[in-house]
Amino acid sequence: MSVYFVERKGWRYDFILKGQRYTKAWFQTKREAKQAEEEQRKHLTAPIPTDMPFLVLVNKRLDEVKQRLSFEHYKDTVYHARRWVSRWQDLACSQITRDMIADLRNERSLVSNETANKELRHLKALFNWGLKNEFIASNPAVNVAMMRIEKKTKRIPTQDEINKVFEAATTEQRDYLWCLRETLGRSREINGLTWDDVDFNNKTVTLYTRKKKHGTKTPRIIPMTNMLFNVLSERFSKREDSIPWVFWHSYRSRKENEIIVAPYQDRKKFMRTLCTKAKVPYFRFHPLRHAGASLMDSANIPIASIQEILGHECRKTTEIYVHANEGNKTAIMKIYEDAREHFR
Repeated sequence: MSVYFVERKGWRYDFILKGQRYTKAWFQTKREAKQAEEEQRKHLTAPIPTDMPFLVLVNKRLDEVKQRLSFEHYKDTVYHARRWVSRWQDLACSQITRDMIADLRNERSLVSNETANKELRHLKALFNWGLKNEFIASNPAVNVAMMRIEKKTKRIPTQDEINKVFEAATTEQRDYLWCLRETLGRSREINGLTWDDVDFNNKTVTLYTRKKKHGTKTPRIIPMTNMLFNVLSERFSKREDSIPWVFWHSYRSRKENEIIVAPYQDRKKFMRTLCTKAKVPYFRFHPLRHAGASLMDSANIPIASIQEILGHECRKTTEIYVHANEGNKTAIMKIYEDAREHFR
């Protein structure tokens, strides 16, 4: 019986559909319980939409990315989405064909094949997300082939080049670079670093990343090197109590028409100036992670430990440029510091 009465509580419905149980309580009358059950069954058996306006799908996806993933991922998705919408905003998803997507890929290949492949990866992710959420019935990008590319060896700056950039930096820039170098963190992790994440008693820093499955914000604890401890101690002694971030800036918001105090979203611009000033080949923040990991590898630090320091979800990501041995996190950060100091 799908509708029944419970003494002193009231009426409820309780039924199983396709192996899943559905129940709700407590209704004052049997009629109310029956009506609610019918509405629930109607909702559950209604046909699933298999198409929607392309613009709606894009906006839904952007909302999802903004809520769950990193600011950089959201900004990158917006960059691509603007191009798609300019072409297909008046179409339904089912009207977008494989040939239309191939045309876009070919157009972007005029910039470079890497650019075309990145565009295609984002489009495939968009339609796959729509499929997963049952908004659409098919992915028109699934059989569009990637462009052929020639893989190039990633150039990693030498420790001498990094030191020259540090010497050319201002105190504020140098503090930021030291935090990147001594934690092997991502720039967005350092941008979001707060004083609550810094434990001077235990000499650790907690970094958070969303580069995990489902966009989960995941912490990892990094032991401080002596250099990092000194840098952060100096900044802590000069901090403003009302500002929680280790690195922050103030700017006038056009939208709010007032001065906003906030953490940085992106600081990459000053690296080109520093590299020019230091007379070294241009590199950005991320190569500091590669340089640090390579230095750890040369010091025979185990791959599992390097993976933990870098915060990689997949061991294979770390295996691209490191090899295995054994050790522990506190010890390897000391080894890393000693190895780096050798180049100063």
